Amino acid sequence: MKTDRGIIKTLNKILTIELTSINQYFLHARMYKNWGLEELNQKAYSKSIEDMKQADAIIERILFLEGLPNLQHLERLRIGEHTEEMLGCDLALQMEQVTLLKQTIEFFEQQQDFVSRELMESILEYEEDYVDWIETQQMLITNIGIQNFLQANLEE
Repeated sequence: MKTDRGIIKTLNKILTIELTSINQYFLHARMYKNWGLEELNQKAYSKSIEDMKQADAIIERILFLEGLPNLQHLERLRIGEHTEEMLGCDLALQMEQVTLLKQTIEFFEQQQDFVSRELMESILEYEEDYVDWIETQQMLITNIGIQNFLQANLEE
């Protein structure tokens, strides 16, 4: 099903941020694991896997629309050197992604591509939930201190 090039370009823009997110969260997960922070490792690893599934759905949509998915382009990875910085980097990526998804949903609505819009809405819901989780972790660090936070996330 052939479609407007603008729709393919927009889907590829979302694909780029998903591919970037996969790599950022995967590396953060392995850093957490290396430090013995198993709960944070699991959360970041699961996020990376979910982003992979979202990227797969976007790739399938692009191919269905007879476009070419661009898997060669990534944005700059934001890699922190310690837990607080890592959470801050992840929040910055999430906020950028949420903004882009909202713009994309509006664009697909205008283009009357309701299937792509629905796909973006499902991704947006997941990403907003993850923003909430990061903000909760940051609030915990502020309230209980980084040492207590890290201790609570240690492998048992």
